[in-house]
Amino acid sequence: MDFMEIANARQSCRSYDPERSVEKEKLEAILQAARLAPSACNGQPYHFTVCTGELAKEVAACTRGFGMNKFAAEAPVIIIISERPYVRTAALGAKLRGIDYRSIDIGIAAAYLTAEAAVQGLGTCILGWLNRKKLKGICNLDSDAHLAITVGYPGPKDKPRKKIRKDLEELVTWLDK
Repeated sequence: MDFMEIANARQSCRSYDPERSVEKEKLEAILQAARLAPSACNGQPYHFTVCTGELAKEVAACTRGFGMNKFAAEAPVIIIISERPYVRTAALGAKLRGIDYRSIDIGIAAAYLTAEAAVQGLGTCILGWLNRKKLKGICNLDSDAHLAITVGYPGPKDKPRKKIRKDLEELVTWLDK
């Protein structure tokens, strides 16, 4: 698959196959892809916690509320991305510029992880609705959870959907001097 094929194929999976667990080799491949993601000053200010089995079910409960993310309970794997401290140079840049580089870096790592998951034939969904306090305790995290990513084989209800996106003209301004 080339990148445009991945970008067109990848979608948020909201139905997982309950009969299939995810092979450790595939989880390692998607985590390796995330490890290779660029980050401010190459600081990689994040940590991945891979939750499976009953722990994944407990974590899924921390992503629910107001009817959100019911499907997460079907996912055989949930990966929590938690924040880590900046490296000095990124911390200085963040302070001087008023930019949260960690959030940007975590987003890029999540994109790499989910793109490689698509290559591996896995479905993913990035979740930002989290009970961070509960997750911290359940997963024994030493820093705040930033995102949760459900991972598994798509179930029969998860059919490819047409991508609805803004037109390129609405998203891009071309400048020349």
